[in-house]
Amino acid sequence: MGLYRIPVAMTIAGSDSGGGAGIQADLKTFSALGVYGVVALTSITAQNTYSVTAIHDLPGRMVYEQIRVVYEDIGVDAAKTGMLSNSEIINSVAEAIREFNIRLVVDPVMVAKSGARLLREDAVDALKHKLLPLAQVVTPNALEAEILAGFKVETIEDAVKAARVISEKYGVPGVVVKGGHLKHPEVVDVLYYDGELHYFKSPRYPHGCFHGAGCAYSAAIAAFMARGEGIVNAVKSAKEFIDLAIDYGIKIGKGHCPVNPMAILEIPALKCRAIENVERAVELLLENQDIVIPHTPEVGLNIVEAIDPRYARSINDVAGVEGRVVKAGSRLVKVGPVRMGGSSHLARLVLALLRRGFTTRGAVNIKYSREVVERAGRKGFKVVFIDRTREPLELKKAESGSMEWIALQIPGYEAPDLIYDTGDVGKEPMIRILGKGAIEAVEKLVEILD
Repeated sequence: MGLYRIPVAMTIAGSDSGGGAGIQADLKTFSALGVYGVVALTSITAQNTYSVTAIHDLPGRMVYEQIRVVYEDIGVDAAKTGMLSNSEIINSVAEAIREFNIRLVVDPVMVAKSGARLLREDAVDALKHKLLPLAQVVTPNALEAEILAGFKVETIEDAVKAARVISEKYGVPGVVVKGGHLKHPEVVDVLYYDGELHYFKSPRYPHGCFHGAGCAYSAAIAAFMARGEGIVNAVKSAKEFIDLAIDYGIKIGKGHCPVNPMAILEIPALKCRAIENVERAVELLLENQDIVIPHTPEVGLNIVEAIDPRYARSINDVAGVEGRVVKAGSRLVKVGPVRMGGSSHLARLVLALLRRGFTTRGAVNIKYSREVVERAGRKGFKVVFIDRTREPLELKKAESGSMEWIALQIPGYEAPDLIYDTGDVGKEPMIRILGKGAIEAVEKLVEILD
C-alpha cells in the first residue's frame, strides 16, 4: 500500500498579531480539518481584538516567491486569499495562481471587524478584474457584495441577485454571499454555483465570537476543496464548521472576541475523555463496593463528569451511567453503558455548579447518613448543608431549576467536597460528593467511607 499524502491548503493573507484572524485563523482551521497548511504572507499587522494600529505590506515579488517555492516542493491542492492590501500584491498573486493553476477561494477582505480599512482603493479594481476571474469561489459579506455587484445588498433577495451578478460579471463559478449583515431572523448564506442556488441557514449567535469568522470560513472551504470535496459540499461543510467556531468562540480581549476553529476537535475529544474517566471511576467504585453498598440509594447511584466548562452547556455534555449503578443482591451492578447524557439529576447539578464558577466537574451520589456527613467533616472535607424545605415550590416542580437553586445556596467562592440535604416532601435525602472529575469524586467517597 502506498504512502498516504495529506492534502495541502495554502493561505495567502496577512498576519494578525492578536492571533484571531488572518493566517493564524487559517492555519488553525487547516489543522482542525485535517489538511497541511502552508503560507504566503502578504502583510504584517499590529492589531488586537478592537483595533489595527499599523500595517506593513510585503513586496509583491516576495509574495509570488512564497507561493512558487511551496508549490514546486510541496504542492498546493487549494488556496485561499485574505488580506491583499494593494494592487502590486494582487497582481503578483494573480500571476502565481495563473502560472501554477491553483484552485482558489477569494475572501475579498476590505474592512476589519474593528472598522479599519484593509484594502486600498487602488486595489479594488485589481481584485475585481485580475484575481476574481481566476477563482472558483468568492465569499463576500453583504457590504463587500455591494462593492462587487454595484448595488445595495440588504435582503436575501438582494443577496441572490448579487451572487448572480458577481458570478457573471467576473466569471467566478461559485459565489457565497454571507448572510450575517442581511435583514433576516436567521443567518442565510446564499451560494450561486453552476447556475443553481443553494441556501445554508443557521441561527444567530448573540453571545458568539466573530473576529476571524470570514477568514476561517473561507479557509474551511479551501480545506474541504483540498480534501477533494465539490464546491457545494465544501461550502456546506464549511458553514457547519464556522457556526461551531462562532458559537464556541474564545472569550478574550476587550473588543470582538475571536472564533474558535479548534472547537470541532476539542468537543468530541473532551467527551471521549469524560466517558473514559467515568468508566474508570465506576471501576474504582466497584472495587470498593463492599463499603459502598450500605450507602447506595434504593434507586441506585450515579457518577458523572462534565466536559471543560468552555463547552459544557447541557446534560449531553456530561458523561454518566445510563440506568445508574444499582444493588443486585449483594453486589453493585452497572445497569447500562457510560455515555454523554447518561445522567439527568446529577448532571444538572454539576452544570449548575460550573455556572457558579466552581471547578467541580465530577460528582457521585449516595443516600443520606448523618454518620457519613460527620465522618467527612472529621476528615477535613468541606461540607455544605442545603435546606430543601426553603426551596421555592415552583422550582421543586422543575428539576433543572431545583439544581440551580441548590448551587446558589452554597456560600463563598470555594467549591465544597460534599453537599447534603435531609430531603423534603417528595425529595429523598441525599449526599453528593464532588470533585474536579469523576475519579476524584469517587476517591473522596472511598476515603470518607473507608
